[in-house]
Amino acid sequence: MAKGKTKGKRDMAKKPELDDFRVPFFDAGKKLKPFDLSAVDPSAKPFSLGSKDADRERLAAIGAQLDDLQEKLHAQRRQRVLLVLQGMDTSGKDGTVRAVFHDVDPLGLRIVPFRAPSEREAAHDFLWRVHAQAPMAGEFAIFNRSHYEDVLVPRVLKQIDGDECERRYRHMRDFESLLADSGTTVVKCFLHISKEEQRERLQARIDDPTKHWKFDVSDLEARKQWDAYQDAYADAIGATSTEYAPWYIIPADSKTHRNVMIAELLLRTMQDMKLEFPPAKESLKGVKVE
Repeated sequence: MAKGKTKGKRDMAKKPELDDFRVPFFDAGKKLKPFDLSAVDPSAKPFSLGSKDADRERLAAIGAQLDDLQEKLHAQRRQRVLLVLQGMDTSGKDGTVRAVFHDVDPLGLRIVPFRAPSEREAAHDFLWRVHAQAPMAGEFAIFNRSHYEDVLVPRVLKQIDGDECERRYRHMRDFESLLADSGTTVVKCFLHISKEEQRERLQARIDDPTKHWKFDVSDLEARKQWDAYQDAYADAIGATSTEYAPWYIIPADSKTHRNVMIAELLLRTMQDMKLEFPPAKESLKGVKVE
């Protein structure tokens, strides 16, 4: 090949694709390399349009399209969508919900925050409380944290061992397979921030009295175990990214980029669902309202 052509190919920047950030699918019959979370740069902004203002304009445009698609989903009452948001403290789960769904009619949307299980919930299997919150027909459910907490905190605190983690990974894959088989489109996003970005966001909460309600001293204890949580996330994500419930790693040091990327992902997902309004009712043809 001529040198000029070679140079030309090298100069051509590859346009980022959403699937570049999708975690390889788990294959129980194949030994895969452990998933390397550190291979993704949390400060990257591959889907940014170059400025915060441009990103916000793009987000608003996507929001209008998501609103239309969600209305069709709700009217159709046949399919379902589940968005799972996971990430370290301050990664922006609440902010993502506010920004991405700002222009979406709340009718048919449901946000489910998962906290530490209650005494009653803990007396059941770990998926009992989660299954009860799965989306109904026509509903878009958002899990702010999720069943994945049950292979993160207990593992880091050494409340469960490796064998139990593997069992739970298997149960999670089976649970999500059941949801998919029942008409639920599952999308899972890990909001990937750097340790330095988390430090700045935690400090901002401490410095601003209006944000003290969002701060918990336990956040500092969890921060001391940053590496252990990163390893726990990497193992859980690698063991549960499937064709029917894929994981996407979202570089999230930039809040506007995080929002745009997740919005783009949801737009593509819902467009692929081929949503339409239900057919007109024959009984209403020719009806006049007096």
